Amino acid sequence: MPTLDDILEHVGEFDLFQKQAFFFLCLLSATFAPIYVGIVFLGFTPDHRCFSPGVSELSKRCGWSLEEELNYTVPGRGIPGDTFTSQCRRYDVDWNQTALSCMDPLTNFAGNRSHIPLTTCQDGWVYDTPGSSIVTEFNLVCADAWKVDLFQSCVNVGFFLGSLGIGYVADRFGRKVCLLITVFINSLSGVLMAISPNYVSMLIFRLLQGLVSKGSWISGYILITEFVGPGYRRTVAILYQMVFTVGLVILSGIAYMIPHWRWLQLTVSVPTFLFLLYYWCVPESPRWLLSQKKKTKAIKIMDHIAQKNGKLLPANLKTLSLEEDDDTEKLSPSFGDLFRTPQIRRYTLILMYIWFSSSVLYQGLIMYMGATAVNLYLDFFYSALVEFPAALIIIFTIDRVGRRYPLAASNFIAGVVCSIMIFIPKDIHWLKVTVACVGRMGITIAFQMVCLVNAELYPTFIRNLGVMVCSSLCDVGGIITPFIVFRLTEIWHELPLILFALIGVLAGGMVLRLPETKGKMLPETIEDAEKLGKGKPKENKIFLQIEKSEDVDN
Repeated sequence: MPTLDDILEHVGEFDLFQKQAFFFLCLLSATFAPIYVGIVFLGFTPDHRCFSPGVSELSKRCGWSLEEELNYTVPGRGIPGDTFTSQCRRYDVDWNQTALSCMDPLTNFAGNRSHIPLTTCQDGWVYDTPGSSIVTEFNLVCADAWKVDLFQSCVNVGFFLGSLGIGYVADRFGRKVCLLITVFINSLSGVLMAISPNYVSMLIFRLLQGLVSKGSWISGYILITEFVGPGYRRTVAILYQMVFTVGLVILSGIAYMIPHWRWLQLTVSVPTFLFLLYYWCVPESPRWLLSQKKKTKAIKIMDHIAQKNGKLLPANLKTLSLEEDDDTEKLSPSFGDLFRTPQIRRYTLILMYIWFSSSVLYQGLIMYMGATAVNLYLDFFYSALVEFPAALIIIFTIDRVGRRYPLAASNFIAGVVCSIMIFIPKDIHWLKVTVACVGRMGITIAFQMVCLVNAELYPTFIRNLGVMVCSSLCDVGGIITPFIVFRLTEIWHELPLILFALIGVLAGGMVLRLPETKGKMLPETIEDAEKLGKGKPKENKIFLQIEKSEDVDN
């Protein structure tokens, strides 16, 4: 009897139905970009200084230019590397005195300005930006700068906690149900975050958005890879992730046109409510239905796919598949299945680290480049464009070379590039950005490939769970990355790059411990997954007419 992949080859591996579903689900991937790296625009920190009462009035009376005002009234100006004093301290003087001189007002208080006492920014800050961000609205600078790190870490905490539960929901109750629930909660929490009255409530809604947003992205990824035939599965999976890059490019344009964080957040959140229309546009995965012994529903969906593609299912196949077999046992996923057998346990542990390293290097390089950006919007745009050739490299090499060696090489390249960046002088900014883009390309290849390899190593009934649990380590990486980048740079500017280099090179070595999945059918059972590295898996596991293996009976 034919397998599900055989039937997809008969009714169309990537015909009209699959193309339509691919278009709809790819929109999910694009809208995930503002959630994943939106911190670059939502939380950008512009140049700032303490607000000193009376300075503005004195400046107007004396007719100072902005540069003159800063030189006369802001401490630490012109001292290399001393941004803290100029941004977080002010002179402890009364600028409202009418006797102050316009030529050098500080001489009224001391002959040498270094003897004038300093104080904290008790009256707030002045920000040199025409727009707004969570930093400027909630004053997340100086002593509260760590709250920006917490904002980004919070969404990754949500990703992590959501991975522990949403993957199980998708495997237990279906990909479509999981998709619709997560889309609704994600859209609602995004809008509520945009109208949050204070930092704490914004953080809560950001956490809630993280809990469900990655779940909807992964559910869309699994759905599209299970809809298409084996001949197109890899390409479709890569293109689905490449659309995330399209979202990055679009985000840079939207952020440039809407420099106010609340309106920007609303703009990227409100349209996602339209994804609820997928209730009528996207069916449940027939592969998941078969793994749950819901053969009748699976056949109806396969018949719908065939009709949409202008094909017909074989009549004898329909007859056989409509017969219910009460003796078959329903397969239910559990976390223990990811560690119970030796090969799957090895896959799980290695994939967890690869996800972790990919997240740390990917987000770390974005944040590091943002911290050294000359033009925030253009630098983000250029670095996003680098991801397109990364996807093309994968498409043209993955079925020729395989998965294991390109994945290992891309991690190794990203780590080596980070080590090279340490020795590039700061004044050669263009070279450092160029080299960073090479590293960004390498880690993008690794990030996109690990998702594909992860799905190919697990059997159907725990595939979504396996991807979600392993990728949860990606979220752990995302939680600590903001603190790695922004706190370590305060010790030494290049210190994060040393850590990135070690993480990337180690990841490249660990990938070589995984089996090659090129040319292999998706495993349907644990036995199939265990034999991936040893030989060809059995082909008699899941049919449209499901039969137990004789080995199981014995």
